[in-house]
Amino acid sequence: MEEYIVSARKYRPNTFDSVVGQAALTTTLKNAVKSGKLAHAYLFCGPRGVGKTTCARIFAKAINCQHPTADGEACNECESCQSFNEQRSLNIFELDAASNNSVEHIKSLMEQTRIPPQLGRYKVFIIDEVHMLSTAAFNAFLKTLEEPPAHVIFILATTEKHKILPTILSRCQIYDFERMTVRNTIDHLKRVAEKEGFQYEEAALNVIAEKADGGMRDALSIFDQAASFCQGNITYEKVIEDLNVLDTENYFQLVDLSLHNKVTNIMVLVNNIINKGFDGGLLIGGLAKHVRNVLMAKDPSTLPLLETSDQLRQRYQEQAKQCPTSFLYEALKIMNRCDINYRQSSNKRLLVELTLIEVAQVTQPDDDGASAGRGPRRLKSLFKQLMQQSQPRKAAPQVAAAKPVAPQSAPQKEQTATTVSQPATSQSTVSPTPQAKMPKTDLKTIGFSWNKIRNKTKPNKINTVTADIEHAVSHTDTEFSQEELELQWMSMCNRMPQQYSAIAARMKNMNPTIMQMPAIEVVVSNEMIKADMEAFLKRIESTLKESLHHSGITLTIRVAEKQEHEKILSRGEQFELMAKKNPSLNKLREAFSLELA
Repeated sequence: MEEYIVSARKYRPNTFDSVVGQAALTTTLKNAVKSGKLAHAYLFCGPRGVGKTTCARIFAKAINCQHPTADGEACNECESCQSFNEQRSLNIFELDAASNNSVEHIKSLMEQTRIPPQLGRYKVFIIDEVHMLSTAAFNAFLKTLEEPPAHVIFILATTEKHKILPTILSRCQIYDFERMTVRNTIDHLKRVAEKEGFQYEEAALNVIAEKADGGMRDALSIFDQAASFCQGNITYEKVIEDLNVLDTENYFQLVDLSLHNKVTNIMVLVNNIINKGFDGGLLIGGLAKHVRNVLMAKDPSTLPLLETSDQLRQRYQEQAKQCPTSFLYEALKIMNRCDINYRQSSNKRLLVELTLIEVAQVTQPDDDGASAGRGPRRLKSLFKQLMQQSQPRKAAPQVAAAKPVAPQSAPQKEQTATTVSQPATSQSTVSPTPQAKMPKTDLKTIGFSWNKIRNKTKPNKINTVTADIEHAVSHTDTEFSQEELELQWMSMCNRMPQQYSAIAARMKNMNPTIMQMPAIEVVVSNEMIKADMEAFLKRIESTLKESLHHSGITLTIRVAEKQEHEKILSRGEQFELMAKKNPSLNKLREAFSLELA
């Protein structure tokens, strides 16, 4: 029986031209061989399985080749090349720094650099996973790396360049290897399948390439696994079954169902996916990637950003024509929010289902009625109205005369109604009648207009109009209570802009006090907070004047005296204090097994 060799070793490149996906680097190395301008140290860095060690071996072989070709490749015929191919070369040394990372190993390596090569021009030392060397080993290696013998070249390879000392980096020529693209990986797998005599579907190779995540060695390992499972006929269905990958068709169906707001069908599909053993987080991540690809397929300029097969790219373009751009944007935001909250969620399946319901409702037209369920209501303005309605107000002074009013004749009533219903100009004033003496008021300063009043009133309701005017007049310099002050203070802190979030959090713990109506005093803990608040003191006063309806409000900020400082309680201490005052809190916590967040 012939010895089996895995594809990653069997099809390992042995020339620069056979290296996949690193054309810029291999061209640079070939030019260096052709010109003979070789540095004494090279650093190859990049992700795993992209050809760092392979290129280092090809480069070392080409450096010592006695008859290199015109384009900088090794001839594979001279004694140096033959000895390298047969793994008996004495001029090329490989050291695995992961297992030989001590000072003694490096010193032993440095002693070998003193011996000139027996065959060829250079002694080449390839140190793989060089970032695993200890700090002492790096320091022992540093002097030789800075001034090596003329016949020595070092090639270092690593996946974690940030762990290497800057003094080492500054003495090397650095080559950054790139991840393999899906297109390059598929093309290489096609060549391997053809050489092995396997039948394949391009969609199956696309799944393998995406699973490899840019590593050619990983792609070849997965290819061998799939080939064993499929027994020479690599089909899409068998590959996703073998690799336990969710079928791409599910993502296309989810997007189509969401466009048509078919929530029930989505729930059935999600249930089938989860019952097959797929994690909900992977489903959301895969769907987000799918929606991103559909978004890229909408514009020809972003179409090259799709790393997929030609057949799948065509399907993305077809679905992109059906999807509005606004739907794709909103769906990506919703799924990104789900991905952030997934690990912290105690009911992950419910979170996934709610996310997909939100996505399915993006294109749903807004329903009428309070129970439509189409997104949250704007609660900020609603709460503001409720707070204003709940604030106690002083009784407005009665404008109408207290004396009983004699009934007017019909013509007089009709004349009065006509006068009220006419639109007022900027100079309009209300003329008092003998029965209801009303003060002359400039309606511009009140904030009401006849048009607004007309919209709120029904025809011939003169008493309601008069009451609105009286209500507007009564809003001038109204006294307020301590409770109203604290309520408006907290409301102001919650509405402060983002750049003032830190000072707003401190202001929430402050207790403004009415000293002498309408003077307000706030006691702060130190001078720094006082200076921060005084920077926008006028804005605070203006806000309080508007919300408390008093134009004479003044705010004084004072630093607390030594005896006024209070201990700041933690959340646990605050709860214990509240529980002492109200023992029912402990019963509530025990009944529902609550924990303090």
